[in-house]
Amino acid sequence: MPLPQLNVYRHGRRRRALNTLAGETDLESAPLVRAALTRCLSDGFRAIDVDLTPVTSCDCGALNAFPHAAQKATKAVGTLRLHRPPPTLGLILDLAGSGFLLPGVPFGKLTHPLGGVPAPAAQAPPRRTVPLASVLSGDAR
Repeated sequence: MPLPQLNVYRHGRRRRALNTLAGETDLESAPLVRAALTRCLSDGFRAIDVDLTPVTSCDCGALNAFPHAAQKATKAVGTLRLHRPPPTLGLILDLAGSGFLLPGVPFGKLTHPLGGVPAPAAQAPPRRTVPLASVLSGDAR
């Protein structure tokens, strides 16, 4: 059996742990993800952050590890939050009903590249203090 192509790096301070997942998260590496997140709880960490920036791919097998770990964290009076997932992973989490794990993203509001999932409300553009014509002509002060 080949080794999973995933590395888990943990940095902890007081009761907060940051786990960075790097590589492929799939059915084979899901047990590693579960074990790493469960170990955080057994080591006394109650706020668990997971940085997904270096994740290159994720399938359903690994995806299930995150809600499972969040449930364990909740039972231990803790939290689990996923940060900076690749766009497709964020969309899959949202569609699977796990969008609550993504801080700052309203549940059910991720943008699907092909449409179908509502986009978050657009922020109003900042008010201009200089008329656009002046900026385009180079007369802005």
